[in-house]
Amino acid sequence: MARKVLIIGSGCAGYTAAFYTARANLSPLLISGTETGGQLMLTSEVENFPGFPEGVMGADLMDKLRAQAEKFGAEILPEVVEKTDFSGRPFHVATSEGKTLEAETVIIATGATAKWLGLESEKKLFGKGVSACAVCDGAFYKGKEVCVTGGGDTAMEESLFLTKFASKVTLIHRRNEFRASKIMQDRVRKNPKMNFQLESVVEEVLGNGSVEGVRVKNVKTGERTDLPCAGFFVA
Repeated sequence: MARKVLIIGSGCAGYTAAFYTARANLSPLLISGTETGGQLMLTSEVENFPGFPEGVMGADLMDKLRAQAEKFGAEILPEVVEKTDFSGRPFHVATSEGKTLEAETVIIATGATAKWLGLESEKKLFGKGVSACAVCDGAFYKGKEVCVTGGGDTAMEESLFLTKFASKVTLIHRRNEFRASKIMQDRVRKNPKMNFQLESVVEEVLGNGSVEGVRVKNVKTGERTDLPCAGFFVA
């Protein structure tokens, strides 16, 4: 028998959809996938979510959202979607455990992943100094220099978190100004551990077996510079 609502994804959007549809008595089933809780599980503190004036830890927020969804009757299935068929109703969704589920409505809330640079050296040194999660790996760089690439709020948050451990954090951005919110930019610029490499792109991650630095290219002059670092974070 086809379900009324099936939700793919267990991040903020997925859980929100789950408790709204559950409150509407639609008996939703949420397939959580492998990264339960989404990207907020990798965030230290969330300051821009309504209702938390003092901020809230990302993992704590996701636990609350899940509990709220389950309270109203949403069912959580800890499996991975491997195949979908939306050619006709009911829709069909196949999971990693061999289940084929039918639903009249499917809400896709699969979220986002890190925007990797696509460098061969980046792939080669992933897990050996290359990371997309400062909260996960920041403590490994206590007293060491690290580099971060990006210009949005995520890059600012990652950089600020890394200053708790690293001796120096260099933020690399291809433009001469950041797109992050003003408050995040102000915090980053006021931090004495921060250094900035603007109008630059990362051409190569340097190192043999582990990250030893990054090679950046100035987008205006074409000049190349090698920046020493023990860790490289993509944001």
